[in-house]
Amino acid sequence: VQLQAFGGGLVQPGGSLALSCAVAGGNLRRYTMGWFRQAPGKEREFVAASGWSGNIKYTDAVKGRFTISRDNAKNTVWLQMNSLKPEDTAAYSCAATTTVWGWVREEDVYIYWGQGTLVTVFS
Repeated sequence: VQLQAFGGGLVQPGGSLALSCAVAGGNLRRYTMGWFRQAPGKEREFVAASGWSGNIKYTDAVKGRFTISRDNAKNTVWLQMNSLKPEDTAAYSCAATTTVWGWVREEDVYIYWGQGTLVTVFS
């Protein structure tokens, strides 16, 4: 299974970006999909997850601003990011797991990863 993330870029505070993650070589219906981010000098952190059964989870820092969605027929997952803040600056990666829902915040349970796409929020 290969994952590829797209959509990063430069944006001013308050702006929006939409990231996409294309999944190849596997059936998206089998996987819970997660978005993680890693800011410069910091550890990678959980951002959002979309379960195969419809569950959704966000880290508190992005609730109300980010929206994760998926289209299983298109094997694609999106992360719509609104009201961006400088602290959202990071490399964003998508990942796939078959773990139970309670573990989706844990990066170690994800078995497939895409490359990061850089999001820079600057004044």
